[in-house]
Amino acid sequence: MTWGRSRILSHLFLIVLCLILFYPIFWWLGAVFKTNAELASPGFWPQHPTLDNFVKGWTAITGYTFGHFYLNSFRLILSVLFTSLFSCSLVAFGFARLNFPLKSFWFSIVLVTLMLPNQVTIVPQYVMFSKFGWIDTYLPFIVPHSLAGGVGGSFFIFMLVQFIRGIPHELDEAAKIDGCSPFGIYWRIILPLLVPALITMSIFCFLWNWDDFLGHMIYIQSIDKYTVGLALKVFVDAQSSTPWGQLFAMSFLSIMPGTLIFFLAQRYIVEGMATSGLKG
Repeated sequence: MTWGRSRILSHLFLIVLCLILFYPIFWWLGAVFKTNAELASPGFWPQHPTLDNFVKGWTAITGYTFGHFYLNSFRLILSVLFTSLFSCSLVAFGFARLNFPLKSFWFSIVLVTLMLPNQVTIVPQYVMFSKFGWIDTYLPFIVPHSLAGGVGGSFFIFMLVQFIRGIPHELDEAAKIDGCSPFGIYWRIILPLLVPALITMSIFCFLWNWDDFLGHMIYIQSIDKYTVGLALKVFVDAQSSTPWGQLFAMSFLSIMPGTLIFFLAQRYIVEGMATSGLKG
């Protein structure tokens, strides 16, 4: 009886805690459908729900719609995603399967960069990219990812190395007997078996780069190239009296791609992180 009562109390405590934590989200979802006059009301749901915030907010920035910024975001992130998939998997294959001088040393360097805060490298990276003439382009994002760097590059390499180490070496030996080169082994044997881990990597890469507001703000300067996050910043700066309902509506739309991808593909995240080697 005592154990059952303590279990009920613990569940009640967790429910109350979850309600407190979700309060800002509930309020935000209600504010999306409120007029500016109703935003000061303490209730969650508006008395007179309206969709005007979505309609007016979509064209709030003069000369552009939010569809333009969505296309910019997807164009940038898909470029980063596909280059990362190839470069990180290739580097991970080299560390997991090939033998070369100072292999352990270079892999240690990769792990060190994994623990290095991104803020430490912002200034030297900006100076370097500025000398290359890459400011106000997408190259500061695409080129590092094509070299297995960028946001999350070290983590992806480490994750894929651990996955590849679980694949039996007998497959490599059989491919060598059939005349496969090292790149052929990577392309024909290892890469198809990496699909669960690559799906996990794709999800993380998409989410992290979609939310990379700081990097986008530093390197992208022309409004024509702005991503969704930067468009929200302009939305606030461009208004003398900010229509908060429209801003909340556009910020709600800005998180939908990442939210949908996470909930639709969360089983792949678990599978990719937990799977090691071949599945029977």
